[in-house]
Amino acid sequence: MHTSLRRVSVGLGALTTGAALAVAGLTGLAGSASASAQHHSGFHFSTLDNKADLTFNQLLGINNHGLIAGYFGSGAQGHPNKGYQLWAPASYRGENFPRSVQTQVTGLNDDGVTVGFWSTMNNANNSNDNFGFYASHGHFHSVNFPTGDNANPQVDQLLGVNDHEIAVGFYTNGQGSNRGYEYNIRTHQFSRVLVPGAPLGTAGPSLTAAGINNWGDVAGFYNKTSSQVDAFLRLHNGQFITLAVPGAAMTQAFGVNDRDEVVGAYTVGSGNSAMTHGFIWRPGHGFTTLDDPHGIGATTINGVNDAGDLVGFYTDSAGNTDGLLALP
Repeated sequence: MHTSLRRVSVGLGALTTGAALAVAGLTGLAGSASASAQHHSGFHFSTLDNKADLTFNQLLGINNHGLIAGYFGSGAQGHPNKGYQLWAPASYRGENFPRSVQTQVTGLNDDGVTVGFWSTMNNANNSNDNFGFYASHGHFHSVNFPTGDNANPQVDQLLGVNDHEIAVGFYTNGQGSNRGYEYNIRTHQFSRVLVPGAPLGTAGPSLTAAGINNWGDVAGFYNKTSSQVDAFLRLHNGQFITLAVPGAAMTQAFGVNDRDEVVGAYTVGSGNSAMTHGFIWRPGHGFTTLDDPHGIGATTINGVNDAGDLVGFYTDSAGNTDGLLALP
């Protein structure tokens, strides 16, 4: 799929979904995993890869029960994204939107609701349609922001969900800009996530809403300028906090817990010399850089729960993308 998220920016090309409803059970166990563990920087790191594709795994969300959302498969033609839920270290259960060609499971709450996106395509050029979804107790529901200004092919993704069943995500408009939004699963209402004071309409900055906690605080990232991408934390009271690692060309937030700890990744350098590091941002403490010891300069932290457990992925020395779990 074509995903526009740096990391999750692999795969589907950017799945999307409509308002239709499908019902299907989760698939059976996907098998065991490749796992290794190491201590580093106050965290205990484990590599968790589904054996269905040991070359490509991304772990994208973790709830307070320790259940992880992720997927395997690079999204290259013939290697489609396939979603799963994971009980570490090796209990995988496949989760794929019914009749989809590709699926990414990107987030989950503590009450059995997962979110993500799916595609009908697995093209060689990685330009695939994307449709958002949420699933609850084996029932899958499509979610697409109601707009007449969609990219072609359509791109719509849900990326996070809280225990109040408020999901966040984005769609891409016809001009190629992302438009962040919230979706209330219970009422089926949409609302936009905006940068305060920024222009509206097509002139507004590209913005992706990627995570939401139980207070309603939303984390994500936006184009501050044409060349600068910054992360943000928008509090439920409307306060908008820009998060930018000094010297980084791009800072992206992907997850937030109920303590307003924000996780993500930042990039320094450009071209072949560019390096990506995971980060944790804590109110009153600022940024902490965190790299998997097997992927220094090639690590993304994508999810965090209230215990401070982290999930994400890194690129190893062989060029494989490996899922990571980091426990304090």
